Amino acid sequence: MAEPDNTDRGGHIEPPESVPPVSAEPVDPEEPRRYPSTIGGAFYLVVLGVVAVAMVIVALDEWRTGIRLMGGALIGAAVVRLVLRRRDAGMLAVRHKVLDALVLLVLGGALIFLAGSIPDQPGF
Repeated sequence: MAEPDNTDRGGHIEPPESVPPVSAEPVDPEEPRRYPSTIGGAFYLVVLGVVAVAMVIVALDEWRTGIRLMGGALIGAAVVRLVLRRRDAGMLAVRHKVLDALVLLVLGGALIFLAGSIPDQPGF
């Protein structure tokens, strides 16, 4: 059975008429958009900042402290993701709330565990 062809001769897909067009622009054009536009986006930027500081700490030969700081930032992001609603979570929201938080918790916990369990190497 053939599917209906929604393309014109130029190869463009025609949108269905039952779906109204919606603009991504703010409702009030006089009000400037704020960046980040959600509280979750602000927390996301905080997590990125903490990870950047942790990378500097790792580069300064305090790798255990830096890795633990990264793990703590990921665990903090998991807590924020669990607390915020999806529309407020911003870039912290990727999939379902529990899955996002679980992935962040596992990665953060694994970093902290590995930083504490890897033995010191002689000569380094």
